[in-house]
Amino acid sequence: MNKPRIHPARQAGAELLRGVLQDGRHLGAQIDASDSPLADLDPPERARASTIALGVLRHLSSIDRALDAHLRKAPPLGARMILRVAAWELLCDNIPPHAVVNSAVEVAKARKKTSFHAKLINAVLRSVEKARTEDWAPLPERLPKTLRSRLGKAYGTEAVAAMERAHGGEPPLDLTPRDPGQAADLAARLDGVVLPTGSIRLARRGQISALPGYDSGEWWVQDAAAAMPARLFGDVKGARCLDLCAAPGGKMMQLAAAGGDVTALDEDADRLERVAQNLDRTGLSAQIVTADATEWTPDGGFDVILLDAPCSATGTIRRHPDLPHLRALEDLAYVTALQAQLLDRALGWLNTGGRLVFATCSLLPDEGEAQLARVVTEGRSRVAPIEAAGVDPAWITEAGGLRLRPDFWPETGGMDGFFAALMTAG
Repeated sequence: MNKPRIHPARQAGAELLRGVLQDGRHLGAQIDASDSPLADLDPPERARASTIALGVLRHLSSIDRALDAHLRKAPPLGARMILRVAAWELLCDNIPPHAVVNSAVEVAKARKKTSFHAKLINAVLRSVEKARTEDWAPLPERLPKTLRSRLGKAYGTEAVAAMERAHGGEPPLDLTPRDPGQAADLAARLDGVVLPTGSIRLARRGQISALPGYDSGEWWVQDAAAAMPARLFGDVKGARCLDLCAAPGGKMMQLAAAGGDVTALDEDADRLERVAQNLDRTGLSAQIVTADATEWTPDGGFDVILLDAPCSATGTIRRHPDLPHLRALEDLAYVTALQAQLLDRALGWLNTGGRLVFATCSLLPDEGEAQLARVVTEGRSRVAPIEAAGVDPAWITEAGGLRLRPDFWPETGGMDGFFAALMTAG
């Protein structure tokens, strides 16, 4: 008799979850690591393992409630991860029960530490399946208490609840066209729509490298909110541009595609290698500099500076549901101090009449509105009006910054949380 095949994507998905929930490792770092659970998988299996891990993390509390109703005591973590993967497939992904249960049992048997729990896993999953109803739906995953409290003070409890609902859905795939004038044509070819701000949102996700226009570099993947900061500059043709903290490079490519003379700086050489690959694919050009922005000094001033500063990344939880489990707020004081240092240095590099956009993919005012208020109060900067296409006036703060949230555009799939402000030297 042939030995049953262990489904590698399910096994790898469980390992990714263990890395996040037990070891506190970022999901993206696990996927990119040389010892990644995905290292020996083919592309479809890699994609499936990532989908599993992301799906479980988006609905972790609801999945655990469904499992705990049929557990007398908490199982060991390895068995719990297998149960979570299988419960997600049963409850959220509509995989046939026999396939899910049989696979989970085989995954458990494949490892000594979990083989003793194969019968338990079988019994619990069969009970979960029997208890499932057609109208079962996961409750929104609540944010960690500290983060929820901070956001509640900034936006109110109803807004926080709306953000939590937005985090529960799989985010759509957004693309930035190399040539904005071709957005409508690209959207038609890709079965997508052009959003008011100029990004293309696809109706269906698929293998990115297989989509029309990928090989010819006609677009790159970039959330619609992440594409907004570079659009605040308006015309940059012929301008000397600096993209600080440039990786992964979406904003840098926007500036280059718009005709800017771009320098892309980042201290992470590995991530800059990907930037170089994207430039090659899209046929765009930029000078790439590997350096620490807190120590680097340019050889002259810039007309345009984009600072997408390091931050808590709390605005990207809809795409990265592992973040709430990684204690993102523990280093907030350090991160905000670094943002202030980078912003001060960048303002000093502006040419007369130059423009700077400060941005963070954070929902926390400490990492956005407060940084803008500080440099304006100190006379380091003035706020310029935001006139980019598609910007809802309700997104503009009293001080003139742009505040984007995951619960905006709920009817079309939401967006990442971002803060951005267009400034000129004081």
